Amino acid sequence: MFDLFRSRARLARYLLGAILTLVAVSMVVTLIPGFVRASYAPDNVVAEIGDEPLTTRDVQLFIAQQLRNNAFPREMLPVYVPIIVNQMIAERALAYQAQRLGFVVTDQEVASTVQSLLPELFPGGKFAGKDAYQQYLARMNLTIPEFESNVRKQILLMRLMNLTLEGELVTQEEVERVYRQRNEKIKLDYISLGVADLRNQVQVTPEELRQHFEQNRSLYRIPEKRDAAILTLAASDVEKQIQVSDAELLRAYRSQQERFRVPERVRARHILLKTTGRSEQERKQLRAKAEELLKQLKAGANFAELAKKHSEDAGTAPNGGDIGWIARGQTVPNFERVAFSLKPGEISSVIETEYGYHIVQVLEKEQARLRPFEEVKAELAAEVRKQRVYDLMEQIVEQARAELSRRPSAIDEVAQKFGLRVARVNQVAAGDPIPEAKGQPELLEAIRTSPAGTVTPPVQLGQNELAFAIVTKVYPARQAEFAEVQDRVRAFLVDQKAQKLLEEKARQLEQRLKVVGNDLQKLAREFGLTVKTTPEFTRADTVENLGAGVQFSEAFNKPVGTVIGPLRAMGQVFVCKVVAKIEADPTKMDKEERFRITEQLRQARAQQRRELLQEAIMARLVEEGKVKIYQRNIDRLVALYRET
Repeated sequence: MFDLFRSRARLARYLLGAILTLVAVSMVVTLIPGFVRASYAPDNVVAEIGDEPLTTRDVQLFIAQQLRNNAFPREMLPVYVPIIVNQMIAERALAYQAQRLGFVVTDQEVASTVQSLLPELFPGGKFAGKDAYQQYLARMNLTIPEFESNVRKQILLMRLMNLTLEGELVTQEEVERVYRQRNEKIKLDYISLGVADLRNQVQVTPEELRQHFEQNRSLYRIPEKRDAAILTLAASDVEKQIQVSDAELLRAYRSQQERFRVPERVRARHILLKTTGRSEQERKQLRAKAEELLKQLKAGANFAELAKKHSEDAGTAPNGGDIGWIARGQTVPNFERVAFSLKPGEISSVIETEYGYHIVQVLEKEQARLRPFEEVKAELAAEVRKQRVYDLMEQIVEQARAELSRRPSAIDEVAQKFGLRVARVNQVAAGDPIPEAKGQPELLEAIRTSPAGTVTPPVQLGQNELAFAIVTKVYPARQAEFAEVQDRVRAFLVDQKAQKLLEEKARQLEQRLKVVGNDLQKLAREFGLTVKTTPEFTRADTVENLGAGVQFSEAFNKPVGTVIGPLRAMGQVFVCKVVAKIEADPTKMDKEERFRITEQLRQARAQQRRELLQEAIMARLVEEGKVKIYQRNIDRLVALYRET
């Protein structure tokens, strides 16, 4: 068994050498456009890796999970599905190859990984049980064997991929080169010209507007829009409706009496002089100080003021030493013995615990007792109402939904009957914000996709609201009339003409630059522009009015005094002059940054090797017939998502 987490460097080198040999041999296959695709398979199989099929169900479950996580918009599914299928095939192929190379995953390793992936099934570090495990996975339409099989594949995949980091060396010169590149700074003088500067110099005639619209009607469509009503029910409104009788509360009280037993307890305060880490001589001095403080207290000094001034218990000193109510077992033994032996108002002698010297005063004392029903009645009533409120909310919402499904036009009447709040949204298109939905993805999706008259499923909004919606009207997408989009057409044509004018200005700047040389001020005067100066910046900085510093990488490689341009960035044209360069000093690089750069270089190289390795393994397994890809079934799957 090969175990990358414990493998020796020599073994890793041998194994890596074997894999890289596989890479070299497989390059011939890899360079052929596209892998060989098998033709025939059951309709529900998109690929076979070894003897294991990858089914359409496997893909659909993964896609459903990604949609729940909002990993990509639903309308992009036809684009993403082929990518997802190819990646799932590649990952399984790599896991299969890892098994062929001798990698083994133990049951214990699977169990540890499951615990790290699903910590909610291990409260307090203890497994919640097989039934809870099954129920959790069932919500994702998975069985335990399916889930754990996927976990094994991922562990195998990570082990094989991590092998690409073995033996990867980065030299000091490489690290310093990256440090210089990241930290060197420049300062520029520049002039700029953008589309916004030229819009007022172009004109668009009514004839041009109409002609462009007629020739490009397909670009100007009004998207589908919807009206909807969102109905919400707040827990605070429902809670008022819940009545709890004294008889019910009394039954609850009697069944839970142990909850209301109050142990013997005292409320105390103390002054602490810490002895931990002190020498014997220091301890003697602290003891003497404590005795002196005790004398002051017995003479009538204010306990709280002395505690604030002298106590070394940072948590209680600001409150005059008050530690609040304590029960037996909550403090160290000697402190507890003294505290529970004192009477209210009584002050102890100087006592010693493992923390130091204490002076204790008991403020109040309560004997163990059972809190009477009348004392806890209000508390119990609030708990019972809270327990019932969500069940009642669900009942009310389901009743309201059922009635609204029968009478879709009676929104206000149903809302009033069931105590719901109504918010109407009108003519919202896909992508428009709907603040009333409070970002709840399922509700937003339902509003944007359901037919008119549909009452959506209920969802939870925040902590204390349930909500659902009814789509009241759908306005189909249609061709826009000229009057509706005239301003859009004008803005498009103005920008189009301004962009052409900008390109002409850029050519003129380039020609004049050859004449004026590095005299940026003269160039600016000729074009009616103003020379501006940047602060010092690195490639990674964002510079006001210029954008990302990396867009001006050319300037970092030029000497001071050089004029470069025209450059295009942020929709503008720039001509820049390097007025200062500040070199980076690698001797100022600390250990943490050196380590970070080294790791980034190692990871970047490893990623290149991983990609090469993945391509090579896939090519070899396809060539050997160990991976069979059924393109016809993949196309069917993509078509299914294209239709939804």
